[in-house]
Amino acid sequence: MALLSSKQAAFVGNATFTPARQAVSRRATLQVCAGMKEVRDRIASVKNTQKITEAMKLVAAAKVRRAQEAVINSRPFTENLVKVLYGVNQRTRTEDVDSPLCQIRPVKTVMMVVLTGDRGLCGGYNNFILKKTEARFKELTALGVKVQLVAIGRKGQQYFKRRPKFNVVKQFSLGASPTTKDAQAVSDAIFSSFVSGEVDKVELVYTKFVSLISSDPTIQTLMPMTPAGELCGVDGKCVDASDDEIFKLTTKGGKFQVEREKAPIQTEALDPSLIFEQEPAQILDALLPLYLNSCLLRSLQESLASELAARMNAMGNACDNAKELRKVLNVKYNKQRQSKITSEISEIVAGAAATSG
Repeated sequence: MALLSSKQAAFVGNATFTPARQAVSRRATLQVCAGMKEVRDRIASVKNTQKITEAMKLVAAAKVRRAQEAVINSRPFTENLVKVLYGVNQRTRTEDVDSPLCQIRPVKTVMMVVLTGDRGLCGGYNNFILKKTEARFKELTALGVKVQLVAIGRKGQQYFKRRPKFNVVKQFSLGASPTTKDAQAVSDAIFSSFVSGEVDKVELVYTKFVSLISSDPTIQTLMPMTPAGELCGVDGKCVDASDDEIFKLTTKGGKFQVEREKAPIQTEALDPSLIFEQEPAQILDALLPLYLNSCLLRSLQESLASELAARMNAMGNACDNAKELRKVLNVKYNKQRQSKITSEISEIVAGAAATSG
């Protein structure tokens, strides 16, 4: 009886142990399968993300080329305007020009025109401009100067709206392709504020397009202007209107590159026999607003090109990161698959050995 009970106990023990081992093995197989499915889904997700970022990169490159064409197309008007402006200034050198745009008065209120993007996914482009604006705002308020803001671009509008310390008086949208009409609307707003005496100085905060991998947040004084049409920075460094630059999008070695080259405008003297029907000062009053519009349009185009270049770089980096992540996930998936196949082969061999034994 004792022998029977020991055999029965042994049989019961074997009966309980075998299903448990099979259950553990089956559970491990299910976990591996679940893990492999998750990795496979992740690979498919990363692959789709890579396609999206690559498409956004190519779209941004095409828009940069369009922005370049807009700058080049507006160049003939700018060239002729600068020539006439210089010619008129040569006639008025000996005269005291009293133009409202050139009037210098004690600075009590400054208007800052801030150019940001309408969308994100462009790296630190918007952040750099907003930090530059914050620094300049603190600098002016520390001097006891009141500051008014004109926000161009949705990102800047959202940022300043959440911070009550900023006094935003006007808001404009940048749009996909800035036009003369857009620049005219901004120009009219700041022109009326300056001429009426509401503000004593107007500064433009925008991003100068240097290259596809570099952009320079710049602060430029728009008003008061100099009679020669020079635009000066807050550090007193002035840019000659005739010393202009244009950028060209090219491809070298299968990669996008932007070359920036100077294209000086020949400012020849006007014909001495030329007679003005109006006073030269009145002609300056008509030319300077036109030149202001031209400068604003160029700044809008430069900012848009900088945003697109930043988005192109950001999407390029995201695409590269997606490629690297796919490689890592593929290695992980192959290792799990190899481990699963090895365990299945081991089980088959063990089962064959058990039945033959």
